[in-house]
Amino acid sequence: MAQIRPFSSSRPSPDRAREVASVPYDVVDAREARELAAGNPSSFLHVCRPEIDLPEGTSLYSDPVYAKGRENLDRFEADGTLRTDPVPRLLVYRQTWRGRAQNGLVAVCAVDDYDSDVIKKHEKTRKDKEDDRTKHLLVQAAHAEPVFLTYPATDAIDARVAKVTSAPPGIDFEAEDEVRHTLWVVPAEDEAYFVEAFASIPVLYVADGHHRSASASRARAALKEKGPVGPDHPVQWFPAAIFPDRELRILPYNRLVKDLHGRTPEAFLEEVGRAFRVSEASGERPAEPAGKGEVRMLLAGRWYALEPKEPVPADDPIRSLDVSILQERLLAPILGIEDPRTDKRIDFVGGIRGTGELEKRVGSGAFAVAFSMHPTTVAELMAIADAGETMPPKSTWFEPKLRSGLFVHRF
Repeated sequence: MAQIRPFSSSRPSPDRAREVASVPYDVVDAREARELAAGNPSSFLHVCRPEIDLPEGTSLYSDPVYAKGRENLDRFEADGTLRTDPVPRLLVYRQTWRGRAQNGLVAVCAVDDYDSDVIKKHEKTRKDKEDDRTKHLLVQAAHAEPVFLTYPATDAIDARVAKVTSAPPGIDFEAEDEVRHTLWVVPAEDEAYFVEAFASIPVLYVADGHHRSASASRARAALKEKGPVGPDHPVQWFPAAIFPDRELRILPYNRLVKDLHGRTPEAFLEEVGRAFRVSEASGERPAEPAGKGEVRMLLAGRWYALEPKEPVPADDPIRSLDVSILQERLLAPILGIEDPRTDKRIDFVGGIRGTGELEKRVGSGAFAVAFSMHPTTVAELMAIADAGETMPPKSTWFEPKLRSGLFVHRF
């Protein structure tokens, strides 16, 4: 059963939350982070992407980068940019975007639960990224960014969250991407309810933040090597925003390939036609699949609808995914993309950028072909995690993303 606790988070004051809160570290590169933080010394990007305060070209994995992150976090707490709760609290975090709202409980979760698969995963992690995030954690002595978790929704928890959100919020602002972020402190008398309610939830699922949660486990292990770490030590716990599954939305994760593996567009289209029923897409949105089981392909300025000719193994939670079908029946056998994790010929575009980004990149000549995907569902994610399997790379794009800097957990 899931273990959660209140925690003493460091948060910005309501009047400074918008200038402090930033996009998470992994959705921008160093150049984009510099641009977003320009002229704003309070941006949390100075903590989660501290290379922006060092000369361009500085290695992201050099000691000065990690030290700068610690220096900036210490400065934020010393000058009042972040203020620490005097007592542990739970929070409710609402994100509102394009007419939809999702409400998550903010708490710390047990590293033990991550290690024992009470918190289930659906992606493989990369060692280099784990190494990087673990070093950030250890040098800063902080979980600077939360993990995004989900669980099978229950009416009772939703009702208690609604009670909390009926009061005036503590933080409320709209970010530059038009996502509204609202934060409530859970009243002390409601804390025990949430702790007990989640103790009845059998499993939680990592929606976004596999490297952050893996790094929490590795940071604890590193401290244990130096000496005893008691059960109540803060490093035993990591912060998470925990959302009910029915409130979440996954956007497509689209694909682009730089070349046609030595083929002309005509020859490539003919070969694709052996594995898929191919028709020229029409209608108001020719770039968007009609539903699960269809992929749209942009080739030589035209959009095509692709439907697999051979039956899809509906009883296999991984091979029945559209991203798996595309990989197994087109990307690998026709375009030679055997490992999309490492092949430099393929790139991925999160759904928030839309299919217009695919048209822009193919139109520029940088890519030869693009694939517009139907989004994976939360139910598919859970089924794969329950089976102990991992999804193909770049299968899910959750939107909106959690803002960093709204609640920091120091250990």
